[in-house]
Amino acid sequence: MRQGAVDSLGVGLGIFPLGFALGLLVIQADLPWWLAPALSIVVFAGSVELLLVSLIATSTPLLTIAATVFALNFRHVFYPLSFPVQVIKPGIRRAYSIYAMIDEAYATYVLMPPERLSSTRMLTGQLLMQAYWVAGGVLGVIVASFLPTPIEGFEFALVSLFIVMALDAARSRNEIPSIVLAGFSVALAMVLVPEAPLLAALGIFTLTLVARFFWERRRRAESLNQDAADTPKDEAPKDGEVSDA
Repeated sequence: MRQGAVDSLGVGLGIFPLGFALGLLVIQADLPWWLAPALSIVVFAGSVELLLVSLIATSTPLLTIAATVFALNFRHVFYPLSFPVQVIKPGIRRAYSIYAMIDEAYATYVLMPPERLSSTRMLTGQLLMQAYWVAGGVLGVIVASFLPTPIEGFEFALVSLFIVMALDAARSRNEIPSIVLAGFSVALAMVLVPEAPLLAALGIFTLTLVARFFWERRRRAESLNQDAADTPKDEAPKDGEVSDA
């Protein structure tokens, strides 16, 4: 258990402030205080919880909320393929480990040497990671309830978070086409489907990413074929000449 606690410490220092922001945002949005711990316990998905607060506060249609959450968390479908969940015995413990497989837990344990992994260590680490998140949300609710007036502009915290994430991804030039496609998708959705631009933008962006994937795969295949065609072949020995072999 001590090793799991150590594993969770660095993660906790990072996600506790986000949980705190979640609690503040819930109160700022005039939502029930219990929504912060409820989301932290039931959903436990980091930035998605912050987004859910904004969507709930603006009475976003359920279909749009479901599609948005699915798009943002779709990567979790692939996490169990490499996450060492087999270390944990089947049953409630393994089910919880899969449920609590946030990005930070995945990054902590997926590269850890197998001989250092244990069921107790992983479960302790994941439980404490969620505890940091829940505690941050509860503290945020408490602090926000004592503030005399709402914090102006705090609702922009979620937008700021996603801007930082986008800029971090944009450091790689390979992601510039994705950013361009995202901007194109939003603009097209606002023109074609102004009543539900978010859902439409997600759909258009997904289709453009799929098209980009197949186009790049085809381009790589053509490049390999061209390189193979340009590679000079060994000339056959002429009559009367003796091969070096």
